[in-house]
Amino acid sequence: AIGKVSKTLVWDRESAIGGTGKVTEPAQMFAGTLGTRIVLAPPRDPEFKGMTERNNGYFETSFLPGREFASPADFNSQLGLWLPKANARTVRSLHGRPIDFLDEDLAAMTGLPPVAPHVGLSSRVRLSRDYYVRVDGNDYSAHPSAIGRFVDVAASMDEVVISCQGQVIGAHSRCWDTARTITDDEHVAAAKVLRHDYAQAQKARYQAARRGKLVPVEPALVRDTASYDELFGVDFDPNPTTGHREVIAS
Repeated sequence: AIGKVSKTLVWDRESAIGGTGKVTEPAQMFAGTLGTRIVLAPPRDPEFKGMTERNNGYFETSFLPGREFASPADFNSQLGLWLPKANARTVRSLHGRPIDFLDEDLAAMTGLPPVAPHVGLSSRVRLSRDYYVRVDGNDYSAHPSAIGRFVDVAASMDEVVISCQGQVIGAHSRCWDTARTITDDEHVAAAKVLRHDYAQAQKARYQAARRGKLVPVEPALVRDTASYDELFGVDFDPNPTTGHREVIAS
């Protein structure tokens, strides 16, 4: 929003950033794209980032009381409207108002990169028969036509998008609750049609079998067992000859 990047980012040792004491590879990529560095706070040392803790304490006592939030977006909207008032107050430790130091802070920061850093979660899974994918403890529906195929799942702060071979088969607003099931009514209707078509095909096959006229099916793929011999580098003679063993007694 301010168009600048801090030269240093201070973070707790949360698992996504540096739970093992070392900055994770995705976090390194994020910082590298922004042209900044990440400093991990020492374990069990809240004073290392005392300014952040004091800000959080101020938000808890001055912003949160008496408010209700319908969603994360609503929270951010209300916070954005409240911050100008908070930044215009006089802070004793600063001997002035935060807004008066903004220009000085911006001058000490670097500009934004031409390419935004990659953020969010991404994965590839095989779509199961229930046509849902799980993201951060919640299940999101996809179009059932992709059942059994690999799908790509991309989750940002606001949206979860499911695609198959470059085609979007599901898009939902991201849910920040847990153990929730988010369903698209179009996916439910499509699944109902597919189940009906499958039942009709099975019924037609059963009726044809009773009349002695089996419906032709595609031949199943059969692998030549000799390919396994070639894979493991062995050669078994299919027509071995019976030999005689000579025993020499002394």
